[in-house]
Amino acid sequence: MINADRIAGILLGTALGDALGLACEGMSAPAIQRRFGRISRFHLLGRTGYVSDDTEQAALLAQAIIAARGDDAVLLRRFRRSMIGWVWRLPFGVGLSTLRACLRMSVGIQASGVFSAGNGAAMRAPILGGLIADPTRRLSVGRAVAQLTHTDPMGVDGALYTAEVTAQLMAGADPLNAVQQALAVVENTPIREAVLEAIRLADAGVDIHAAAESLGTTGFVVHTVGLATFGLLVAGDDVLEGLATIVHAGGDTDTTAAIVGAWLGARFGAAHLPPLIESLAGGPFGRKHLLGLADAAAAERDPPRYSAAVAMLRNLALYPVILGHGFRRMLPF
Repeated sequence: MINADRIAGILLGTALGDALGLACEGMSAPAIQRRFGRISRFHLLGRTGYVSDDTEQAALLAQAIIAARGDDAVLLRRFRRSMIGWVWRLPFGVGLSTLRACLRMSVGIQASGVFSAGNGAAMRAPILGGLIADPTRRLSVGRAVAQLTHTDPMGVDGALYTAEVTAQLMAGADPLNAVQQALAVVENTPIREAVLEAIRLADAGVDIHAAAESLGTTGFVVHTVGLATFGLLVAGDDVLEGLATIVHAGGDTDTTAAIVGAWLGARFGAAHLPPLIESLAGGPFGRKHLLGLADAAAAERDPPRYSAAVAMLRNLALYPVILGHGFRRMLPF
């Protein structure tokens, strides 16, 4: 049986972390503190939260899993088709490797993945751990979905790991046990070493800045997996505070916070998420859409539809805002 509250927690947790980190993406920890103080609300445009590619790809993957009804060939075809439509709606924040892979899909290249160890496959994978209960199937689907965009073994293992941590949390494991059990699916040494270092740092009680210096904060999947693992281990029961902590590490803030948000949502469910979730923007990939996906998964019905035109218009409207934040980061104050 699908637990709708936990699935909603994964999707809404992804969106919450994504939206909290979006305005800080690419910034250093001191710059985030200087500009925003302690993160407690959204900062991209007023007090409304807007999501980026992290949440959108997770939602598209959830949609494909639900609609496929257990047929993995259909799942992959649907997700591939969704990604083609998605990239032509001009999403902001899309990584270069994912962009290249989607363009290859668009012209009919079946082996669409590119050799990249970026975090694009890992950031969307937690929902796999929530919706696919069978471990063998989860590994098979997880690998195939990752390789649609990322073929480097580190990129694939990062995705398998983020999905497996989610599955273990869904099963009731505490964060440390979830992380340790998820290592069983990791074959790549750098990923394993990053996770083990994150465990060591969390056990030593270091702060987020020391952890970030040791683990790295870039979009390299080894950095992302290590830092997100540390974020989960030190988050405690306060979801907003846990996400604020990981955002204050700096770097690829929207993705690391999106993964930690998904994990915390899997652990606690949507009912435990902070009231700030109500301030997410509506429309495609908004709160109601994500809740609709969770309800559809639990009820075994078709996923909710959304307007591709509205999604594209929203992207175009937000581009000046995204560019404005980018130029603002160049200023020394």
